[in-house]
Amino acid sequence: MAQFDPAAATAAYLAVLTPAQHAKAQAYTQGGHWLLLWGAIISVLVSWLVLRSGVLVKIRDGIEKGSPKPVRVAFAVLFVDAILEFVLGTPWSVYANWWREKSYGLTSQALGGWMGEQLLSGVISAVLFTLLLVGLYTLMRKAPKTWWLWGSGVVALFFVVVMILAPVFIMPLFNKYQPAPPGPVRDEIVAMAKSVGVPSDKIFIYDGSKQSNRYTANVAGLGSTSRIAMSDVMFKKDADIAEVRGVVGHEMGHYVHAHVFIFAGLYAALALAGFFIIDRAYAPVARLLGAKGVRGLSDPAGFPVLAVILSVLGLLATPIQVSITRIGESDADTFSLEHFNEPDGLAKALVKTIEYRAATPSKLEEVLFYDHPSVGGRVRKAMDWKAAQQKVDGVS
Repeated sequence: MAQFDPAAATAAYLAVLTPAQHAKAQAYTQGGHWLLLWGAIISVLVSWLVLRSGVLVKIRDGIEKGSPKPVRVAFAVLFVDAILEFVLGTPWSVYANWWREKSYGLTSQALGGWMGEQLLSGVISAVLFTLLLVGLYTLMRKAPKTWWLWGSGVVALFFVVVMILAPVFIMPLFNKYQPAPPGPVRDEIVAMAKSVGVPSDKIFIYDGSKQSNRYTANVAGLGSTSRIAMSDVMFKKDADIAEVRGVVGHEMGHYVHAHVFIFAGLYAALALAGFFIIDRAYAPVARLLGAKGVRGLSDPAGFPVLAVILSVLGLLATPIQVSITRIGESDADTFSLEHFNEPDGLAKALVKTIEYRAATPSKLEEVLFYDHPSVGGRVRKAMDWKAAQQKVDGVS
């Protein structure tokens, strides 16, 4: 029997897609890189327009006349800002998140349905982030010299609380989640869960095809609310048992290795660095933007200044943010291979994701922009694993 060649096997998997399909995937992926820049520019422009309008200063002054309580003033001003920025940013969002997805065949959702979900999402986000920002502005007032230090802890706590609540109160507003139906797939998943200590009642299927044609699964929640969910797209694209084992094993890796807590800690560290920079840069940026009527960093009417700084920092920190996620995704792949040994199943599933994530980027492109390891690299990792296992088993 000929010796197994991981490189040839990887090439064979990638060849499942035609050159035209690979070219389309590359165009979509690299266009997405440019969206990061244009999205940041749009965010800065929107924040600047809100700031220059002076509407937040007027709302602040009006509320202070009737109720000088800082928390009430902050909530009202920040909530209005969230709504204004959502409305002004909607045309860009329609292009970037619906029209472009539609043009590449990655969604079948009508614009009306998409807009309805965006409106609901916008209201939820406005409420949640307003509450977070009210907490941060309270810290700015009470601890003006060290708010940035305590603020990172607030962000981490917020992240954890949202993760706990989202599967119960937020995600069901957009999709229907059901336990995996009886049958071979469910039986296999239950057996997998028991083998690695994942509660077998945590496996769900949701109607992800309503929003996207992407082949995907995810893990969400914490503690009693945690669950692993597979989009029905997986089954509409004829996923076999080996693929399901490879993909669900990957998601179980996120669950077992508690990546959400690791991510919360790392993002808190990023928040710490960002808040420190904001504390130092706010005054000169406010002058540059012409923030009339704003009384300083702790004034919620000046939040658009803070938002501009965050937009720029977020763009610059993209390589760090995506690398944090990419390392976790690689670890989940390793978990799947080590515990369920489905290199071909994982490879077959990964190939189906190439349509929205080009398979073979340069190393620099991957480091700068990819929040998952490249599909080519992940398939090669699976094939290297297969070759190593064959040597262990004495198969040549």
